[in-house]
Amino acid sequence: MPPAKTTTPATAKTSTQAASKKKGSQPWLHQQSTEIQRFGTVRQFPVALSAETRMYSCERLNQVLADTQILFALYKKHHWLMRGPTFYQLHLLLDKHAGEQLELVDAVAERVQTLGGIAVGDPRHVAELTRVPRPPDGAEEVPAMLSRLLEAHEMILTEAHDAAAKTGAMGDDGTNDMLVSEVIRTGELQAWFLAEHLVDTPLVRTEEATRTRR
Repeated sequence: MPPAKTTTPATAKTSTQAASKKKGSQPWLHQQSTEIQRFGTVRQFPVALSAETRMYSCERLNQVLADTQILFALYKKHHWLMRGPTFYQLHLLLDKHAGEQLELVDAVAERVQTLGGIAVGDPRHVAELTRVPRPPDGAEEVPAMLSRLLEAHEMILTEAHDAAAKTGAMGDDGTNDMLVSEVIRTGELQAWFLAEHLVDTPLVRTEEATRTRR
């Protein structure tokens, strides 16, 4: 038998230096790759749902996701542009709603990924998919901005209700539950808070008191 190899301190040091030089600390910059999964496709995941069901759910979820990302952006834009006597309360309310919409964006995107799909994320791609109308680049009057938010909410809620019913019928209970318990319930609550700011009601006395005083 050949004699066993021995490692001297000098040899060990040389090996460590070689490994260190090979690994290095310099980032590997400017790397490129081909697409490893195309948008609109699903991978095979062991989640007890057919590829057809998961493909359908991902398509519906990506529509909700694109519109929700635009709603989030609208909330931030209008949060910045609020003005008038209700500036403070609406400035805070719209920012709170924006934060809740951002949480929905993450939840919907992760559901798409859970089903083996690709969640829409690039803002330019989002702009191609969304059905929410583009607002003016400048500022509108406050009631118009609130109305714009409400219309976007209703559009998303309509889509979410239909998607929840159909994905549930196809056996995708997880998508149905997320759409109902998160997207729909959050959207309905936010729409209520916004709509109440558009009620033209007296602040100091009732209409009856005004007529009596006359």
